[in-house]
Amino acid sequence: MKIAILSDIKSNVYALQAVIQDAKSKKVDTIINLGDSFYGPIAPRACFDLLKEHKIISICGDEDRKILEASLAQLEKDKILKFVYEDLKEEALYWIQDLGFEKFLNKDIYFTHGTQHDDSKYLLEDVRKGVNTLRNESDIIKLIDDVEAKFVLCGHSLKTRCINLSNGQVVMSPGSVGLQAVYKEEPVSHKIENGYTQATYIVLELEGNAYNLSLNKVEYDYSKAITAALKHEAKSWAYTLKTGKLLTQDA
Repeated sequence: MKIAILSDIKSNVYALQAVIQDAKSKKVDTIINLGDSFYGPIAPRACFDLLKEHKIISICGDEDRKILEASLAQLEKDKILKFVYEDLKEEALYWIQDLGFEKFLNKDIYFTHGTQHDDSKYLLEDVRKGVNTLRNESDIIKLIDDVEAKFVLCGHSLKTRCINLSNGQVVMSPGSVGLQAVYKEEPVSHKIENGYTQATYIVLELEGNAYNLSLNKVEYDYSKAITAALKHEAKSWAYTLKTGKLLTQDA
């Protein structure tokens, strides 16, 4: 079995199209999407249509959940959120509502967006000092909790990682399809910057008790995504799409 694992599309249909094409060229059997698929100023509804067309197994991320939970006041305050909500329309919103926050593909493969108990918490990244570093193994195992699957898949951090734990489990984060830098204020103020523009994903190949994985970077025409972002006055998104870094006052 060959599985493509992707996450954090962030409404970037142009990156998603390129990743799907690349994964299909590798003859994958299944594509798994770890959430945070729709929030962004690019093309949320088109992303929904692609996920449905290619029967991509998806779960809900914290940004997807926040779309569903948005109040009228939040929609008026956040122009991007309002655009996303209106662009998705009823069918897609109901589809997102039905997504789980975690899934087992089979007994050996478990996936969630953040952690088992918190979709907004990083499983692998420690940001307590304001920069992202890899968590120590004991903390990762505690966060995995009672999940016994050999392969644990997570998203949310935008970072591509594969960690072999001493208990035999393998934890994988495929990085981000749609955006390569983010600033967040929770749990503390921190930023993550990958510094490249390519979309990233992982291919996991299983044969008996053996496995192989490849970390993939995919070029795509990000100028189209930038045009869409600027149409919605999302200058910071446009800068990040072009550079893989966050917009600063000096940029």
